[in-house]
Amino acid sequence: MIHIQPFYIFFSCRYDIALAINTYGAKHIAEFATRCVNLKMLLHVSTAYVCGEKSGVILEKAFSMGETINGSRKLDVNEEKLLSDGLIRVLREKNASDKEITIALRELGLQRARLHGWPNTYTLTKAMGEMMLRHHLNRNVSLAVVRPTMITSTYREPFPGFLEGFPFRTLDNIAINYGRGKINSFIGDPKTISDVIPVDMVVNAMIVAMVVHANRPSYMIYHVGSSLSNPLRYADFQNFILNYFTDNPLADEDGKPIKVGKLILVDSTESFQKELTQYYTLRSKEQNGFQTSHADLKRNIDKAMRAAEIYRPYALFKGIFDDTNTKSLRATAAENGEDLESALCFDPSYIDWEDYFQRSQLPGISGAFKLKRARL
Repeated sequence: MIHIQPFYIFFSCRYDIALAINTYGAKHIAEFATRCVNLKMLLHVSTAYVCGEKSGVILEKAFSMGETINGSRKLDVNEEKLLSDGLIRVLREKNASDKEITIALRELGLQRARLHGWPNTYTLTKAMGEMMLRHHLNRNVSLAVVRPTMITSTYREPFPGFLEGFPFRTLDNIAINYGRGKINSFIGDPKTISDVIPVDMVVNAMIVAMVVHANRPSYMIYHVGSSLSNPLRYADFQNFILNYFTDNPLADEDGKPIKVGKLILVDSTESFQKELTQYYTLRSKEQNGFQTSHADLKRNIDKAMRAAEIYRPYALFKGIFDDTNTKSLRATAAENGEDLESALCFDPSYIDWEDYFQRSQLPGISGAFKLKRARL
């Protein structure tokens, strides 16, 4: 049995929805799995960033029920749901609109996450989901938890550079908006390691984990990422996107090639807003449309700022994910006769990052963007 929660339950979603899917969804799966008498194993897909904003080497370690990142107080999952349900009840009694309820529940999720040490609603509710899964699952059921880092387009299968398309996320989103001339800067540190992993490597790790853990009562956490085995620094990403979009520029609405400069990395949202405002003001003046494009200026800056606030904890992340268990998983599969290099590769040390970005990842997102624009 595989439990994969939808990725659209994202970083700043409504707290009630995130709890229902990421946390209580895991509980319901555990209870259902416990009743399945012929179940061979349960695979749960989480995220490496349940660790919060820790620095240093982050181990493949399970959460205890009620554990928090900052250790400030015990986390009571049921209390979190009661808070969410109570807020909804109060707002409805006041005849609040759906929009007002959504805003309030988003804010509640962020408040509760930061209270306990997580940067956002998504990572808090995913961490609580792991707690609930382990707590409610029969101990005789084999459980493997896969924690991928930032997932990008495929390394090899079904072909290099494949991705589902819009909406773009993480580095894909930054790269395409840079190539479109929508941003000239972003949050980040050139020395920061950006832990990305191609999606087919994540899938391959899941497949191997299912085979290895089938009918073997156990509980194991697997980090599927690249920061320890094959680190990619933000400075490299800067160079890759500059070189690619210089040689393969996207076209603007008039069909003219969009010129790009090196992405400017800043260490705060305040600095990012300042850089963006100057950039858009200059562009508007060059196009002789400063007055008429003021609304577009504000809309573009607001959109970029929302993205920066979401990605800030990851763009400035100082942790490195230990993958000892994942390396052992590869070794176990190899001992059982699997030829990983030709069949189920999930070893990030094989990746040549420059080749991957220039020949697979960036062409993939550029192609997806052009296809979507052609359909509009």
